[in-house]
Amino acid sequence: MSFHPHVTVAALIKQGERYLMVEEGDRNAAVFNQPAGHIDEGETALQACLRETLEETGWAVTLTHLIGVYVYSAPNGNTYYRFGFAALPVEQRQHTLDSDIIAAHWLTLDEINAFQEAGRLRSPLVMQLINDDLAGQQFPLSLIHEGFHVTQQ
Repeated sequence: MSFHPHVTVAALIKQGERYLMVEEGDRNAAVFNQPAGHIDEGETALQACLRETLEETGWAVTLTHLIGVYVYSAPNGNTYYRFGFAALPVEQRQHTLDSDIIAAHWLTLDEINAFQEAGRLRSPLVMQLINDDLAGQQFPLSLIHEGFHVTQQ
């Protein structure tokens, strides 16, 4: 049996007392998540986070720090390694959102907690990222060393 983990990113974007969240799935079973997604081939984690945020919310952001790296064994049998970043909103752009995104919302922590209680968060990683940020957990972006290439000798 081979192991094929999914490597993903997520952006925690806060403005005032509200967090930028995405509503995804279908209208009958929609869930809420931070802007997040897979790292594409040839892309760094930082680039992926900026791209996913723009595609899912229409917002350009600046990444400020790494909140944490999370390993999640999902009920579907997949294992996800998620890089969770803090970001500041820079500019909302006119942009068509990804097809699986219903809408982007600025939600309060109370609203997000209510969705958690109702079982409407995408995964436990959503609240863990928020809680770690609220606890002050932060690491410099320079902690991630990307762009190494194997050279033939």
